[in-house]
Amino acid sequence: MNEERNNGALPRSEDSQEYLTFTLGDEEYGIDILKVQEIRGYDAVTKIANSPTFIKGVINMRGVIVPIIDMRLKFNLGQVEYDAFTVVIILNIAGRVLGIVVDGVSDVIALSREQVRPAPEFGAVLDTDYIDGLATLDERMIIMVDIERLMTSSEMGLVEQSQLTA
Repeated sequence: MNEERNNGALPRSEDSQEYLTFTLGDEEYGIDILKVQEIRGYDAVTKIANSPTFIKGVINMRGVIVPIIDMRLKFNLGQVEYDAFTVVIILNIAGRVLGIVVDGVSDVIALSREQVRPAPEFGAVLDTDYIDGLATLDERMIIMVDIERLMTSSEMGLVEQSQLTA
């Protein structure tokens, strides 16, 4: 049953893709829903010495050690107080399980390719390598993030580069 969504997104079809949207501060971001394994509340993490500031630490999730990345820190959006709405999105990327901390999860939307516009070029001022584009949905502007490209980048150091070419 293909039911129409009230939030303005297209119903799922052959030329559309589903995204999980989440908030960081006042901005809304979208990532490919197929990369999402689960969503859970933020819980205490075990800190790892000498890790980059955006890596909060690790959690043990059913026997799997999962690195937790704070997306506010990664995107230089400043510190945030973790509250009841703070969540961790567990991702499965390049065969590796990892989590990202976000302010809150909005919803799941289906967008056609035509609804996603290319990100503007900012030159060296802003790194847009991980931004797939911008989508407008009703009055909302959603920044579409290529989460796999971001999480497998060498600067993140979360996935061995040799795993990507295998």
